[in-house]
Amino acid sequence: MNILLTGSEGFIGSNLKLHLENNIDANIHGIDLKFGDDLQTCLLPENIDLVIHLAGLSGVRQSLDNPTNYWKQNVIVSQRIFDTYKDSKIMYASSSTAKEPWRNPYAFSKFSVEQLAPEKTLGMRFTTTYGPNAREQMLIPSIIRNDVSYINIDHSRDFIHVDDLCSAIIMLIDKNEYGVIDIGTGISHKLTDIMSHYDLTYDNRIGTEIERLDNKADIENLTKYGWSAKYNLIDYINDERMKRIN
Repeated sequence: MNILLTGSEGFIGSNLKLHLENNIDANIHGIDLKFGDDLQTCLLPENIDLVIHLAGLSGVRQSLDNPTNYWKQNVIVSQRIFDTYKDSKIMYASSSTAKEPWRNPYAFSKFSVEQLAPEKTLGMRFTTTYGPNAREQMLIPSIIRNDVSYINIDHSRDFIHVDDLCSAIIMLIDKNEYGVIDIGTGISHKLTDIMSHYDLTYDNRIGTEIERLDNKADIENLTKYGWSAKYNLIDYINDERMKRIN
């Protein structure tokens, strides 16, 4: 099997590449901006059986500053992938934000990709992902460092470890799932509860209208195949905090 993995050097992509190498007999072709590959113009490999399209821009607040670039990198690039690989199986990264596309340009870009996607593709709506190589400014790494500047006090999030996310993606490769599917744990954590658990101080910020209050996943289409998340968020944070002490 020949697999094209876009965004192969990013947080999720780099972890997924390792999982693919360890679990599937395939030739993996990675494309990433770190290699100088601009997916709007770069040469795309031929004879691809499966495309896992993870490349694109993420971040709600950043999208407010440059919505045009989010449209180009998320929507225009995805359309090129769909057109080029119309005879291949395609699985692409969407986001739980796509359920409320009116809230911000990032959510709208992800929703738009879902609308453009051919019928027999699978959009994967990821919830909030954490784990090795996550961006330092994300909430879970900040909690591990005791360095949280603020939270939105009325927000809850479904946090999924990147290894669990990757296991779900790999499980779905040989399944006949099309359309869109949530990938998360199905468990929602109120942010203030996590902060209280670690007795952390922070600036209160009321959740704004640009973000969803809760992104809990509906994982029925995962559990029907026997999939379940293995990582517990609090256990992970505890382990990582202990590593910093030791």
